[in-house]
Amino acid sequence: MYLRFKKVLAGAAFLAVAAGALTITPRRSEAASDQNPNQDEKLKIQIGAMIVPVRLNLQGKDPDTVYLGSYLVNAAGCNDCHTNPQYIGNPFAGDPIQINAAVYMGGGRTFGPGVISRNITPDAAGEPAGMSYSDFALAMRTGKDFDNIHPLLQTMPWPRFRALTDRDMQAIYQYLSTIPCLEGDPGVSPAPTARCTQ
Repeated sequence: MYLRFKKVLAGAAFLAVAAGALTITPRRSEAASDQNPNQDEKLKIQIGAMIVPVRLNLQGKDPDTVYLGSYLVNAAGCNDCHTNPQYIGNPFAGDPIQINAAVYMGGGRTFGPGVISRNITPDAAGEPAGMSYSDFALAMRTGKDFDNIHPLLQTMPWPRFRALTDRDMQAIYQYLSTIPCLEGDPGVSPAPTARCTQ
């Protein structure tokens, strides 16, 4: 009986040491990120390249920046509001997840009377939503509506976006500048014409 108690005690001591080691040893991905802070961004770039739902125009662009932007836009859910309808089929009912590329980032989701998501595809000059980078960053961080439809962007979660790093903001802008342009803007009346061919 004494030997059995000694084995149980030794086993409990081993488990306590192992549990302690688990709590003070960072996970493998955290340890790797601590050694190389760029590893986390590299992983986001790889994922961003895999989840692009449309053909991109990468001419004159840095692919790493664009794919980081893809990760931030597509994983964070910008298309939840700016692509309407968002999916082909219903993934919530078991259909495959397929983003509706035909209307990708073209806006049109209604949130209430007169509150409709905007077309944020690039215009003919390659500017997302027809905005310079400085205007885009200001709108993302402060909710300023440069078209003066609403004094503040009422449904976009800009309070959350204000903490984005400059690198992240530039990556989002660069990504959106590479996606296909869509005509019109459901959030503006009258909708602009020939925004893709000016």
